[in-house]
Amino acid sequence: MKLECGIEKIKNAISQVERITGKNLTLPVLNSILFIASGKSLKLRATNLSLGIEIEVPAKTEKEGIVAVSGSVLVGIFSNIYQNENVLIEEKEGNLLIKTKKTQIKLKGQPHDDFPTIPKVEGVTFEIESKKLIDGIKSVYYSSSLSDVKPEISSVFIYTNDENLVFVSTDSFRLAEKKIKIKGIGKIEGILIPFKNIPEILRVFGDFSGEVSVCFNKNQISFSSENTYLTSRIIDGVFPDYRQILPKGATTEIVVLKQDLLNALKLSNIFSDKFNQVNLLVKPKDKIFELSSQNNDIGENKTCLDGALSGENIELSFNYKYFFDCFQSINTDSVSIKLNQSGKPLVISGVSDNSFTYLIMPMNR
Repeated sequence: MKLECGIEKIKNAISQVERITGKNLTLPVLNSILFIASGKSLKLRATNLSLGIEIEVPAKTEKEGIVAVSGSVLVGIFSNIYQNENVLIEEKEGNLLIKTKKTQIKLKGQPHDDFPTIPKVEGVTFEIESKKLIDGIKSVYYSSSLSDVKPEISSVFIYTNDENLVFVSTDSFRLAEKKIKIKGIGKIEGILIPFKNIPEILRVFGDFSGEVSVCFNKNQISFSSENTYLTSRIIDGVFPDYRQILPKGATTEIVVLKQDLLNALKLSNIFSDKFNQVNLLVKPKDKIFELSSQNNDIGENKTCLDGALSGENIELSFNYKYFFDCFQSINTDSVSIKLNQSGKPLVISGVSDNSFTYLIMPMNR
């Protein structure tokens, strides 16, 4: 292998790819990045067996070849090379030589024969704008369960409904649903992407503005753009039929400015107990909407909010964090909170925006 390429492009590719290297003691080859020089490009690959990535960098290739080298060492090297120029990369006797005008580095190579292949996924394919894909995932993924005990809810569930691509996550205490309009998309019964793979999907495609091609089958899903190919395993399981628990109506509704509610929640959190409990009191006829919290070691707080209130009186408690998390997914200035009798979930959404729905189960008082 012998080639020349731009430092900035390879530096960016290495930083993206290295995050997916597996910190694996039994398979040390997973700690490495695979360099593949062929044609007019250098391909960088990494995998942790659950996720795989390949990024292609333009290069002037003099000699084709393959070499595997430590991902963490490569990041350390290129984060400290500041010259804005081309870099010469050469494989010699199993080692990788890196040369710039002022730097010469010899990096010990690793056996690459055992490096796992990154599957080329074949199956159902659709195109989606990267911004829409990222918006859909970002709007819900924080509601996933962090435990692997029930892998089907430690995931982001994706399916189609009419002309919507629907993203859903739940940890059984709260649920987030985001609908993204996409014309001409075929029927998708359901894809379960593991929660632990979601941050890397967001990171890799978060700044990309073009279209992403998504392909999936029963075991794998891939996301590909101009020079990036990312694969993830799919969870084999059945997502709960959450639509059965979506309340059909509401006995009480609150419409309030989002910023006012956020400020009141932050204040209430200061005085919340170890369970993050915040209390909500609504008396529409008396025009009372109050948030309160109490901590025996600190004190207590009550905040009254202005809002449009309708329906019956209600009092319940909820987890502050669950409530607060959803505001990153609401883009409107006002929010609607729909309530039913105690024990039934709160439903939160942006006013005049039916694309995002969020449910929180109340706490036992």
